[in-house]
Amino acid sequence: MQFEINANKRELQGSSASRRLRRAGRVPGIIYGGPTAPQMIEFEHNVIFQALRKEAFRSSVVNMSIDGKVEMCLLRDVQMHAFKLQIKHVDFQRIDATHEIHQKVPLHFINAEIAPGVKLGGGMAHHGMNELDVTCLPKDLPTFIEVDLKDLNVGESVYLSQIKLPAGVTAAFHGEGDPVVAGIVMVGATTTEEVETEAAPIETQVTTEKKPAAEAEKKAEKK
Repeated sequence: MQFEINANKRELQGSSASRRLRRAGRVPGIIYGGPTAPQMIEFEHNVIFQALRKEAFRSSVVNMSIDGKVEMCLLRDVQMHAFKLQIKHVDFQRIDATHEIHQKVPLHFINAEIAPGVKLGGGMAHHGMNELDVTCLPKDLPTFIEVDLKDLNVGESVYLSQIKLPAGVTAAFHGEGDPVVAGIVMVGATTTEEVETEAAPIETQVTTEKKPAAEAEKKAEKK
């Protein structure tokens, strides 16, 4: 799935300029990466807010039109207001259709309610992961990955090696062993008693050669 969104170039920087943008119903942002210099951008708040309400937007290729010029990118960071439903800043990274990307993709767990361990054994599903870092070409990026729990009994687990990934997609896991993705545990039991859930953290490998520009801008806005 791919999304389309419109943005405009932003010339003024700093906290004062960003506050004026937000009061006018706009959101400051940046797009960086690739051979092109980072570009300060801005969006209509309602447009980006509604897009972010869709889970798929956070793990999909975004075709961003900046004053009429379309750039392919991925959402990399969102800064929200501490207590208001207001987006303060967004970061996007440019990508190339011919180069592999790394992206976190949400896991959707299905059929837990009919798993023998739940339906007959009185257990409950436990998730060792909620998202998976994958490597693929932009055209192969999945919106989500399904994990089927229908055959699990109490004490049984689904491991990363058992997950069926879409064609062209590989898991970018750099830890040791075969981590648990999900399992069925007895209600009230600790997860270590019923299922091994010690999954090493997933490292996200993102090209960040232009990221300092985004970080510098955010620090300037906080002053």
